Amino acid sequence: MPAPPPPGPPGIRPVVLDAAGVPLSGLLALPAQPVPRAVVVALHGAGMSAGYFDSRARPGLSLLELGAALGYAVLALDRPGYGASAAALPEGQELAGQTEILLAALDGFARDHELGAGYFLVAHSNGGRLALSAAADADFAPVGLDLSGLGRRFAVEPGQLPGAAADLKGQWRRHWGALRFYPPDAFRLGAALVRPVPALEARETVRWPDMYPRFAARTRVPVRFTFAEQELWWRTDGAALEELLSPLPRGFAEAVRLPDSGHNISLGWAARTYHLRVLAFLEECLLARDAAAVRVGRPSDRDLKKVDADLT
Repeated sequence: MPAPPPPGPPGIRPVVLDAAGVPLSGLLALPAQPVPRAVVVALHGAGMSAGYFDSRARPGLSLLELGAALGYAVLALDRPGYGASAAALPEGQELAGQTEILLAALDGFARDHELGAGYFLVAHSNGGRLALSAAADADFAPVGLDLSGLGRRFAVEPGQLPGAAADLKGQWRRHWGALRFYPPDAFRLGAALVRPVPALEARETVRWPDMYPRFAARTRVPVRFTFAEQELWWRTDGAALEELLSPLPRGFAEAVRLPDSGHNISLGWAARTYHLRVLAFLEECLLARDAAAVRVGRPSDRDLKKVDADLT
């Protein structure tokens, strides 16, 4: 058995949310102030767990700790089929079912917690599929999405995807990239975060390239895709990125690359840099939303001339 990770700081606690009768486990970090600026919902990738966003390999790498210190609530969840829900969903769920459970859990969370400006989704790999599916729901309006390790076109064959060929030579490098991108303790502590990929999720993953345009076309909030310097699961050439961004509303999407990182960004040395970028992007989304609201309610030219005359 891998050694358990060291305990997190007192402000980070385990939680179990009721998602219409299905328990969703996770980790919650709350800021010092009673009302957070927003709630960051963090969704892990295939074969991982909520602790992916709470690296203890070195101080400063945890998204939960950083977010709470900067005034956000951070809720990292074990996706349906992982953690507390694994017993109820032994084969996991396809994306539609995962989305329904996630939205039910967030509805329940909102009844008991202050949300500030609302939910912002940060997701890794297969968790990004769930984030896009949730954002496409007509009744859910997150502030924005930051997705790492998710593209549209695979750089591997379907039989090489997680859950399809767990022992295939070379899989380890695709998940991690170069060893120099990670603190030495990252691999020992990361072993305690690994979970089996549920069968239904693994089978559906191969259909993602064809599913993606439907979700992208229905997304109404800003989306940023972050790719590691050594992203080995997804194509990141110019044509692939154009195909990724073009179905999204114009002006609402971008793709960026993070240097000195492998696929598991939030477990590496680059985690703090990435998490700071995530929170900065959240602030950009809030600024854009506030500016749009001001434009809708802005005074007329006649009103502005009257104010100018009064002041002079």
